[in-house]
Amino acid sequence: MSAEATNPGNPGAAGRRRGRRRLELRGLRRIGRAALGAAPRDGLPHALEHVAKVHRRHHPDADLDTLARAYLLAESSHRGQLRKSGEPYITHPLAVTLILAELGAETTTLTASLLHDTVEDTDLTLDQVRERFGAEVCYLVDGVTKLEKVDYGAAAEPETFRKMLVATGNDVRVMSIKLADRLHNMRTLGVMRPEKQARIAKVTRDVLIPLAERLGVQALKAELEDLVFAILHPEEYATTQALVLEYAGRPDPLADIAERMRTVLAEAGIDAEVLVRPRHLVSVHRVRLARRELTGADLGRLLVLVAEDADCYAVLGELHTCFTPVVSEFKDFIATPKFNLYQSLHTAVTVPSGEIGETLIRTHQMHRVAEAGVIALGNPYAPTDGPDAPEGERADPTRPGWLSRLLEWQRTTPDPDTFWTSLHDDLAQDREITVFCADAPSDGSDATDGAAGEAIGLPAGASCVDAAYERHGERAHCCIGARVNGRLATLATVLHDGDSLQLLMAPDSAAGPSPEWLDHARTPAARLAIARWLSGPQAPAIGPQGPAETPSGPSSAGRPAPGDEHPAGARATPGSVLAVADLPGAAVRLAGCCTPVPPDTVTGFAVRGGAVTVHRALCPVVARMAATGRQPVGVRWRGAGQGAHGCRVTLMAEAFSRPHLLADLTEAIAAQGAAVVSAAVEPPHEQRVRHTYTLHLPNAAGLPSLMRAMRQVPGVFDVLRAGRVRQTAAMRP
Repeated sequence: MSAEATNPGNPGAAGRRRGRRRLELRGLRRIGRAALGAAPRDGLPHALEHVAKVHRRHHPDADLDTLARAYLLAESSHRGQLRKSGEPYITHPLAVTLILAELGAETTTLTASLLHDTVEDTDLTLDQVRERFGAEVCYLVDGVTKLEKVDYGAAAEPETFRKMLVATGNDVRVMSIKLADRLHNMRTLGVMRPEKQARIAKVTRDVLIPLAERLGVQALKAELEDLVFAILHPEEYATTQALVLEYAGRPDPLADIAERMRTVLAEAGIDAEVLVRPRHLVSVHRVRLARRELTGADLGRLLVLVAEDADCYAVLGELHTCFTPVVSEFKDFIATPKFNLYQSLHTAVTVPSGEIGETLIRTHQMHRVAEAGVIALGNPYAPTDGPDAPEGERADPTRPGWLSRLLEWQRTTPDPDTFWTSLHDDLAQDREITVFCADAPSDGSDATDGAAGEAIGLPAGASCVDAAYERHGERAHCCIGARVNGRLATLATVLHDGDSLQLLMAPDSAAGPSPEWLDHARTPAARLAIARWLSGPQAPAIGPQGPAETPSGPSSAGRPAPGDEHPAGARATPGSVLAVADLPGAAVRLAGCCTPVPPDTVTGFAVRGGAVTVHRALCPVVARMAATGRQPVGVRWRGAGQGAHGCRVTLMAEAFSRPHLLADLTEAIAAQGAAVVSAAVEPPHEQRVRHTYTLHLPNAAGLPSLMRAMRQVPGVFDVLRAGRVRQTAAMRP
C-alpha cells in the first residue's frame, strides 16, 4: 500500500483521463504542502475541503468533524514520510478517500480510508484507533492492514488476502477501501521498476479486478482494467488507443441515435435522460476482437435514465416500437438482477443508416448501484426501516453467495499456496449463474413441499457436483444423483442460469465421492472437499457391495438382452397380434430392446426369416438401423390402438438400495394387475440400484398407472421404459 510513487507520465493514462489525473496530482501536491502546518478554516483542514465538498454532495448531513479528526491524526502520524515521488505521504490516503467519496461512500468508510495505512506504516496502534474512532473504524483499518513479511515470509501476500477476505465477510466496506487503495497505487505506478509494475498488475488483474466485479464497483473495475492493460499489454493498448483517437474526429453515430431517442420518448410523455457512454479501452479491445471490424457506434453505448422501474419497461416498449430491435441482444437484469446487485435492461436498436445502438435502460438509483456497487449502499449495516429509509434500495449483500463460498473453503485450506491457487481459480470464473435448489425427499418419491427452492449462486459452467457441495458442504459426499428441471441427470451435468435442481442424497453416510467427480467439479470448495475425502482413510468405503436381492420364485430370470434377436418379453400375448406391418405375409414381433405397447409411435424393420420387428420410434436401435441404410417398414397398431390388448413391456426402476425394495416393487406391480415374467437386479453402486422387470400387462392402456405406482414405492426415484437413451448414464456420475 505504501510503496507506490506518483508519476504523471504513467503510460496507462491517456486523453482526458491523463489530464484529469495530472490536475488531481497537482492538487494533491498543494494539499500535501498545505497540510504541513495549515490552519483549519471553520474547523476543517484546507487539505480536506475538496473531499468534504464531494462527500456532502452524497451525504448532506455527514459529520465532517469526524473526518477532520481522522485527517489530523493521519497527517501527524505520516508526517515526515514521503512517497517515492517526493510528495508527502498524506497525499495517498487523501486520494483514496476522494475516490471513495466520489462513489458515495459514507462517513465511516471515509474515516477508515484516511487512517488505512497508519497502523501498517506508523507507530499508531489499533487500540488507539479504537479509542478515538470506535470499534467499527478500527475493524475496517485492521481489515486492510498488511501482514508483515518478517512474520509470514513468502506467505505474507496470500495470507494478507485471506485476512482481508475474512474481514470482508463481516463488513464488505473492507474490500471497498482496498480497491480504492489499489486504484490510486496503480495510477501512480510508473516510477516502479518494470518487473514490479508487472507483478502488481498481475495480482490486480487476477484478484482485485474480479473482486471489484463481484462487488459491483464497475467504476473502479473499468479504470483498473485499463491501467493493467497498459502495463501488461502495451502494444495492444497503444493500438486500441490509436483506434479510439482516430474515431474521435469523426461524427458520432450514437449522438444522432440518442437525439432520435430523446424525441421519441418526449413525444411519448416519458421523462428520461439519454446519454452516450463511451466504452473504456479494454471494452473497446474486447469488442474489436469479437467483431474484428469496428464502427463508430461500437465505441460506446446509449444510457437511458428514468425515475421508476415501470418507466424502464415503458422506454423499452417505445424504443422497440419506433426502432428496429435486435432481439438477440435483449436481456432483463431488472427482473433477474446479477449476483453483484446490477440491474438494467439491455437492448440494441438499428436505425435506417444501418448503425446499431446498444442501449442500457435503468433508473437513477440502479445507475448509482451499477457504478459503485456495494459502496452506493452507504452504511450497509445501519437500520433501513422507517420513513427515512431510501426508496428502491435493494437488500444489502452483507454476505454474497460468492463470498460465502470463498470463506467456507478458505477455512479448510491452511496451506497458503493451495489457498492462493484456489482463490485465483475461483475468481477466474467471470460469470455467475443462479440455480433454484430443492432437495428430493429422502424416500425418493416425487413429492415436494411446494417450495420453489433455495436460490444458490454458482460460477458459470458449474455442475451438479458443485451445486451439491455449495448446498450441503461435506454432506454432499452422500449425493448419488440429481434431477435437473424435473429430469434425472448425472452429477456431471453442467447447470445453466435458472435451472431447478433436486439433489438425490443417500439415506446414510456410507456413500462417498468417486475420483471422477474431480473431473466435473469447477469450484474450489467442491474440489478441495472431494480431494480431502479421497485422501482419507474412509475413501475405500464407497458403499455396501453385498449380494443383490433376488426374487424368491420361479419368475427370477436373467435380464433380457436388448436387440431384435431376443424375443423374450417382446411378443404380443399368444393368439393376439397387436401390430400390423405394411409387408404382406410378414410375421410381426415386438422388439425386446424397447418393448413397444399401444399407443406408442412405432416403426419396423425387416429381419431374417421374413419377419418385421417393431420398435418404438425413439428407440436407439432405429437410429442405428437408419444409419446403416436399412429401410423402415410401416407398422400400425391393430384396431384403434387404444391398448385394449395384453402385452409385455420392460421397465427399469432406479432406486436407493434398501432392504425389502424388491418385495415392495413386486407388490406394487401385482396390485396393478401385471405379472412378472422376468426380473434382474444389478449390484448396488454408491447405494443406488437398478431393477429391470419384464412384465405382462392384461391391457396396454394400464402402463402409465403402473409406472406411477412403481415410482411411489419408497426409495424409487425413477421408472423408465427400456430403450431410453439416458438409461445407462442416469445411474453413473
